[in-house]
Formats: sequence, structure tokens, C-alpha cells
Amino acid sequence: MTGRSAPAVLPPSLRGWLGLIAALAGLVVVVLGVLYAGDSKPGTVDARIGTAVYGVGPPWRHVALATDFLGEPVGAATLIVATVMGCLLLRRPRAAVLIVVGVGMTVGTATLLKSLVGRTIHDGNLSYPSGHTAFLTALALVVALLATGRLGLGRTAGTLLVLAAALVAGAAMGWAQVALGAHYPTDVLGGWCTALAVIPATAWLVDRMADWRLDRTADRMADAGRRKRR
Repeated sequence: MTGRSAPAVLPPSLRGWLGLIAALAGLVVVVLGVLYAGDSKPGTVDARIGTAVYGVGPPWRHVALATDFLGEPVGAATLIVATVMGCLLLRRPRAAVLIVVGVGMTVGTATLLKSLVGRTIHDGNLSYPSGHTAFLTALALVVALLATGRLGLGRTAGTLLVLAAALVAGAAMGWAQVALGAHYPTDVLGGWCTALAVIPATAWLVDRMADWRLDRTADRMADAGRRKRR
């Protein structure tokens, strides 16, 4: 007997594509980490993009600061609480769990990678990968996965929605980080790929654990029913 009734946070139709994307994203994170390990200067690509983006003036600097705030402790906590409450109101407890666990795992992974890679910017601040970019991209991915499930989108439409959400969130936060001089462009790419690698894997684990608990509960109820009938 199975007790599975709650919708999966990682729709079955998306598992194959997102699994492949997660693997490729993880590879990018590793490659960039090896290339820039222990570095303290921008690479060629960083210099070209940074020159065009860094040092924006008003009103774009205000936009960049506002975007950056979303990745700071107060802004991030506000976003997480709001999205968790939204998931609970929509009766999607798995999505609420994924927001807390998935986003936490993403930020934790980015923090660990910073120490392992040791790339720095300015006064020795660890920079690779960008935790701000990883955070906002991870949150956007979870919301997009929830929307995909709610709307019943197929593999193609669902994958496009998830990737579009990740791209918009990552590009917005990444631009802000480079514009403010907080990160190199390749740090931003690393943060974006970190979220793409961690969230699908965490969503799959959340589904597996939730299904396992539902199955155990259903089995116990079935056993109790059989004992009553004896």
C-alpha cells in the first residue's frame, strides 16, 4: 500500500533534464574553482566584463544596492519567510521544506567552496563562488519548480520556466555583485551553477524522504486496520 498523495517538488517529467543540467553545472563549478584557486586578480573575461559593468552611478547604483540587500541576512530571511508562508498557504509543505533545506544547502555549499578555492577580491575577501547569486538563484529555482507543478507543465515548458527563472534571478544578482565590485563575473557564474547543481539534487532527496515517510505511515495504518479486523 502506498500513501503517496502530496505532489513532488521535482516533477517526474523534469528529472532527466534537470539531472543533466545539475551535473553540467557541477562540472562548471569544479572547473572554475580549479582555474581560480588561490587567485586574487580578475581573469581576462572578468576584466572585460567588469570594466563595462563596475562603478555604475545613480540611479543604477541604487538598484544594485537594493538587489544586493536581497542576499544580505535581513533581506534573505525576509524572502525565505515570505516564500515559506506562501508554500504553506498553497498547501505545499514539501516546497516549504525545499526552500529551507535547498537554499540552506546551496548557501552552505557556496560558503564551503569559498574556503576550499581560496580566491579573493579586494582586502582578502573570499569571493568564489558568489553566495548572493547562489542564494537568489536557488530561491528562484524552488519557486519555479512549485509553479511548474501547480500549472501542470510538461517537460519542455517546465524546463524552460525553471531555467528562465534561474537566469533572471542569477543575472540580476550577478549584475549587482559585479557592479558593486563585490565579485568577479566568474564568481557570479560559479554561484549560479552552484544553485543549479544543488537544488535539483536536494529536491529529489526531499521527495524520496517524504514518500518514504508517507509509505511508512500508510503501512502502519494498514497493519492497524488488519489487527482490528482479526
